[in-house]
Amino acid sequence: MPAIARSPMPWLIIIAGSLIAMMTFGPRSAMGFFQLPMLADRGWDRQTFGLAMAFQNLCWGLSQPFFGALADKYGTGRVLAASGGLYAAGLLLMANATAPIWLHIGGGVLVGMAIGAGSFSVILSAFARNVTPEQRSLAFGIGTAAGSAGMFIFAPLSQGLISAVGWSDSLVYLSVLMLIIPIFAIPLRGNSSSGSQSHAQYEQTVADALKEAFAHRSYLLLTAGFFVCGFQVAFITAHFPAYLGDIGIEARYAVIAMALIGFFNIIGSLAAGFIGQRYSKPYFLALIYLGRSVVVTLFLLLPQTPGAVIVFAAVMGLLWLSTVPPTNGLVAIMFGTRHLGLLGGLVFLSHQIGSFLGVWMGGYLYDHFGTYDQVWWLGVALGIFAAVVHWPIREQAVIRPMPSTA
Repeated sequence: MPAIARSPMPWLIIIAGSLIAMMTFGPRSAMGFFQLPMLADRGWDRQTFGLAMAFQNLCWGLSQPFFGALADKYGTGRVLAASGGLYAAGLLLMANATAPIWLHIGGGVLVGMAIGAGSFSVILSAFARNVTPEQRSLAFGIGTAAGSAGMFIFAPLSQGLISAVGWSDSLVYLSVLMLIIPIFAIPLRGNSSSGSQSHAQYEQTVADALKEAFAHRSYLLLTAGFFVCGFQVAFITAHFPAYLGDIGIEARYAVIAMALIGFFNIIGSLAAGFIGQRYSKPYFLALIYLGRSVVVTLFLLLPQTPGAVIVFAAVMGLLWLSTVPPTNGLVAIMFGTRHLGLLGGLVFLSHQIGSFLGVWMGGYLYDHFGTYDQVWWLGVALGIFAAVVHWPIREQAVIRPMPSTA
């Protein structure tokens, strides 16, 4: 019996998509460094900045199913090219914002839509359609790790630019850099319906796909759990640098902490890709969320020294985006790749609603109580909730009627 040939990994698509993920997640993960210098210069409060970042996360989530559906139908490359243009415009408007409304439109709406167009549900869906099911989890891990690398690179880059040229010019430089994204999108321009998954096509309208997904218990549980991921990571991304200043930790440790989260995020994402290929994805996700709650609890209860900040950042980095490969993998297992951009985007919408609340509540509650403690502990409770709802998720394809052969 002849040996079955292994399909090669489509490395050009993987590398191009990974570079875009790195660039789309880089600047938004460094937004916390712009908060204090911008507010000092403009005279705004933290709630103003927090609301802009909340809008960013909400627009990211609301636009993601829309851009995912466009990528499913017309091709990933076009959607990713639009991401670069939106990103450049948003950062440029944010750099020149003289009133909160322009900060909210530029750094909130436009940047949020840019991330939605160039985010995981779009990029990983393209990967899924061009790799075999056996390669899928590893490809997702690579793409997620690239987003983590963006965090690792752009945290010190942004802080260095702010120190050298100020926060406004730094945003201008970053906006110009985003114009490279359409070039990286070229290898992904023609993969909307191609790839190794074409043999498993199931003729299904968008309305039917949505009806099927919303009636699927495991999909709803997965969506509810991913809300928690957004709440936790967005709060830390937007407010952790300011929080460290509040507790008397030198500003340089905020840069170190965010860079460490990004670096260990790379390791965690790649590890999640390998683990997701071999073990139960729902149980793995439950352990990740439970682990986050334990880490935050220890950080809050133990002495908060620079050393504790470094340890917290490293461990949290391992758990940061390690949720993404198994979450996307579960959606692909449940429903296939035909509408993966749309259905994965809806799961990410839940993530971004959580992100909106995490970022906004951080600023709102701080301005009212002078502390972030309430949001930290709410994140701990939500982590336990997420662990509980992931446990009963079933890792199997939805049962569909066989197509008629008559």
